[in-house]
Amino acid sequence: MKNALLVLNCILLSIGNTAGPILIRLYFIHGGNRIWLPSFLQTAAFPLTLFPLIIVFFQRRKTRSSTGFFLIKPRLFICAAVIGLVMGFDNYLYSYGLAHLPVSTASLIVATQLVFTAGFAFLLVKQKFTAYSINGIVLLTVGAAVLALGASSDRPEGVSKREYMLGFVLTLLAAGLYGLLLPLIELSYKKSKQEINYTLALEFQMVMCLFATVLCTVGMLINNDFQVIPRESEEFDLGKAKYYVVLVAVAIILQLFFLGQIGVIFGASSLLSAIIIAVTLPVTEILAVIFFHEKFQAAKGVSLALSLWGFVSYFYGEIKQNQNKNHTDPQTELSLPAVNPPTPSAGNA
Repeated sequence: MKNALLVLNCILLSIGNTAGPILIRLYFIHGGNRIWLPSFLQTAAFPLTLFPLIIVFFQRRKTRSSTGFFLIKPRLFICAAVIGLVMGFDNYLYSYGLAHLPVSTASLIVATQLVFTAGFAFLLVKQKFTAYSINGIVLLTVGAAVLALGASSDRPEGVSKREYMLGFVLTLLAAGLYGLLLPLIELSYKKSKQEINYTLALEFQMVMCLFATVLCTVGMLINNDFQVIPRESEEFDLGKAKYYVVLVAVAIILQLFFLGQIGVIFGASSLLSAIIIAVTLPVTEILAVIFFHEKFQAAKGVSLALSLWGFVSYFYGEIKQNQNKNHTDPQTELSLPAVNPPTPSAGNA
């Protein structure tokens, strides 16, 4: 059951990470020009998390194991709130980048977050690395570097050189900041002094998205984005109805991303979450070629091969490590540590 849940969250994370940038870029390409609006949409669908929480609540009531709706305690709530505020700012940086960069360029910059995540995971949660995990990280990083070396001048029409460079820098900053947030979530679990289960992980994710949304809502109010939405929908190239469809789709798809991300960190580690984000980069590249007619250069094919190789290397190491564990402790797969979930790349972080 636990492995099936991890696989499901990996799928949700992959879908959100590939479709999310495409939809946000679609908004900008066809006439959208607000930055705070897509930043807001990235976490605005957090109330959807209430549905699984309500189901779990009634199940707990039947067993009389708990009378309260929320399990999260003040210490963990504060951690989620602070991380959420930082995430809201990170969403703004990312949205600015997608407003001024092609999807392919923005994606290859975001892929560098794997290096940041690995570094911060080592410092914050004492992440240990096997030869296979290191090999996977190196291959995925080299894949992103190959894309960078193969990239030509791709400044979108209507974007000034200053806007392009600022978008590049802010996207890189967003990647670094996000690389910090993933290990911070894992660290919060370890320091929470609560038994961490999937329900609590969902509550943590909902609080994060709530505070990220609050920050972006303030930004929208200051920037008068709410007043501009009706006029922008009228001027949208694809039509008013599709404008709102795009906005709703962004919110739902990105919520799937965050649900998957929090589930992967709970069931495995922040490093695995970062690796899945990095390995789906070539898929985003292919979607950009299909929908936005961006060029698929030879470098992108090489990057795809390296990314898949790195992904296989990482999980081959996981399989071997689990086999070794089972030989020494047959109960390993059945046990679930209360505070520090097992880390795929190192057994226990």
